[in-house]
Amino acid sequence: VRLVESGGGLVQPGGSLRLSCVASGTDFSFLRMAWYRQVPGDQRELVADIMLGGAINYGVFAKGRFTIFAHMGKNTVDLQMDNLKPEDTAVYYCNGFGGSTPRHYWGQGTQVTVSS
Repeated sequence: VRLVESGGGLVQPGGSLRLSCVASGTDFSFLRMAWYRQVPGDQRELVADIMLGGAINYGVFAKGRFTIFAHMGKNTVDLQMDNLKPEDTAVYYCNGFGGSTPRHYWGQGTQVTVSS
């Protein structure tokens, strides 16, 4: 199973980015897909997740600015990020949870830098 993120980059404060994640090598639908982020020296934190049944959860910092979209049947998940702030600078990771013996799968991460 492989998860590949795309869409990261450099953006000015107040700008927008859309991250995408595509999973391959699966013969199952993930039960949950999510985006996490991590700054060097800090723990990885949840940005947003979406369950197979449609329930969505956002980190406090993401509410009102970020939106998660997923096609669970195709194991793809996007993250629309608006009104970005310098403190959003981090490596963003895609995560999928599922399988015959459910486990977490991670992408390699994509860098998001918010700076003027």
